[in-house]
Amino acid sequence: MQEHTPTYDEALSLLKEFNDSESLLKHAYCVEGVMRYMARKMGEDEEKWGIIGLVHDLDYGRFPEQHCKKSQEILEERGWPKEYVRAIVSHGWGICSDVEPQTSMEKTLYAVDELTGLITAVAIIRPSKTVADLEVKSVMKKWKDRSFAAGVNRSVIEKGTAMLGVELGDLVGDVIMGMREVADRIGL
Repeated sequence: MQEHTPTYDEALSLLKEFNDSESLLKHAYCVEGVMRYMARKMGEDEEKWGIIGLVHDLDYGRFPEQHCKKSQEILEERGWPKEYVRAIVSHGWGICSDVEPQTSMEKTLYAVDELTGLITAVAIIRPSKTVADLEVKSVMKKWKDRSFAAGVNRSVIEKGTAMLGVELGDLVGDVIMGMREVADRIGL
C-alpha cells in the first residue's frame, strides 16, 4: 500500500475504532497535547507530533498483550508513513518493542508517555483535581514515593529524560504545561 500522511480526523477515527475506554482515550488526548506542546517548543511539526501522540497506544485497548506489534500491523496496512509507525513502536522500547527511540520525536514520546500518568495521578489527589495549579515540586515529591502510582514505570521516564538530555524537573514542567492545554479534554 502506498504511504499517505494521515489527517487528524483519520487518526482520531482510527483511535476510536480500536479503543472505547474513556481512560485510554483521555490518555491519548493527554499525550497528544504534550507532544504538540513539545513540538512547538522544539520547533518541530506540531501536527505530526500530535497525531503520533494521539495514536501511540492504538492497539492497547484491544490487544494489550500485543502492544506496539499490533499497532505496527494496523498502521502499515493503512499506509501510514514509516516515520510515524517507527515512532509509535519505539515508545514501547525495552518493554514490548526492540525499536530504540532515535529521533527527538521518538525520545520525547518515550519520555512523556509514562510521565503523563504520574502527573495525572498527582493532579487527581489534589483538592482542585486539576493541572491548572499543579506545581513541579508536588510531582517531584510524589516521584520519590515509589508506592504512589506504583504502575508508573519510573525507569522508563529516567531513560527518556537521559535520552533527551534534560533534567526530570524541567520535563515535568513541560508535561504539566502541555497537559494544561488539553485540561478540559482530559478532565483535569
